[in-house]
Amino acid sequence: MSGRPVKRSLTLRGHRTSVSLEDAFWQAFRQIAVEDDKPINQLAAEIDAARELDVGLASAIRVFVLQRFRDR
Repeated sequence: MSGRPVKRSLTLRGHRTSVSLEDAFWQAFRQIAVEDDKPINQLAAEIDAARELDVGLASAIRVFVLQRFRDR
């Protein structure tokens, strides 16, 4: 598992965007999507819609993942 960010594409509201996350965050993000029975693009769109305008999507996803695992 690498500590370097890996760029992957997501589709949000019909538009492709790239997000760079460390592999551990991608794995955890996918796990949460499976647990919630949602496609990863849907989960990303929900996070995108809820984030503050001055917060990047990658940061919002990291905080979402961290909070989710803290709440367990």
